[in-house]
Amino acid sequence: MAHTSNNNSNTCFTPLKDWSCISVIGPDAVDFLQNQLTNSVKSITNTPAASIASPHQQNRFAGYCSAKGRLMASFWIARQDTSVGGANVEATESQPAFYLFISKDLAATLAKRLSMFVLRSKVKVLDLTESIDIYGYALEASESRDELAKMVAISGVITAELPAVTINQMQTKRYLLAVPKNQAMSNVQDGALQAWNWLEIQSAIPRITQATFEQFVPQMINMESLKGIDFQKGCYPGQEVVARSQYRGTIKRRLQVAHLIHCEEILPGAEIFHSDDPSQPCGMVVLAASHPSINDRMDIQVECKLEALQSGSVHLGSATGPALSFAALPYPLIEI
Repeated sequence: MAHTSNNNSNTCFTPLKDWSCISVIGPDAVDFLQNQLTNSVKSITNTPAASIASPHQQNRFAGYCSAKGRLMASFWIARQDTSVGGANVEATESQPAFYLFISKDLAATLAKRLSMFVLRSKVKVLDLTESIDIYGYALEASESRDELAKMVAISGVITAELPAVTINQMQTKRYLLAVPKNQAMSNVQDGALQAWNWLEIQSAIPRITQATFEQFVPQMINMESLKGIDFQKGCYPGQEVVARSQYRGTIKRRLQVAHLIHCEEILPGAEIFHSDDPSQPCGMVVLAASHPSINDRMDIQVECKLEALQSGSVHLGSATGPALSFAALPYPLIEI
């Protein structure tokens, strides 16, 4: 196990070049997003300025589906309202502002898609790729958050806490920061990216990328078990398909975490095959990262047929490719 902090500490701000952010701001932002996303936004509470959006209350996992119930994106959505209006304090009002932390290769697509449905709603959807950078910050639970606190306090920085990852009984806390591009940064370390990406794999929380665009119904990658779907919230694109999958028990595929010995990069969307059925894939790679301290070991999230786990073996690329070793998920699955 490679700790996320040690003598050459990874407790620093890691540029996440594969991430971006979308803002959805305006008086109608709550109702607008409530009708678009898999999860409820009405119960997301505002994060005060210079504060960290806490998981589930102020920052929530969610997705956006096509009309056929296929995920076009998954993301973390945090609320930090903005001030608008008058020239004096009394006249200044706040309006709802939501920030979606998303894979960069889908930011423009989702922003455009959401904008199509704005119509007469008083809301503005913006792809912030050109104006902000996303950083990750990871540290063990016992470590000081002084460096993080300094960044959080800077005007214009949006910070969201992600669920912690526990490896060998050691808990690592993770944070995403959206930082204006003109903001000077200290304690930045590109070399910590490998450890950050590996922690993301171990979290078993999927992130849709262009390679897996519209490949999965949300339950196929465990979104209901990750509190990423609200089945009581009412209509949104694809809602009928998602609900039918839940209540009819039609999900035969799930997200799993595995590792294999492989010295080359593994890309999202790569297919996996079962040893007894070489003619067709039994799933695909969602995310992959090399292990921070074990040479030639790749850790991956895969979406996989449940029956493929019952006997035989699962391999990358073909039925004779490198074999996958599966690990237990870090959270219980809601049985469907």
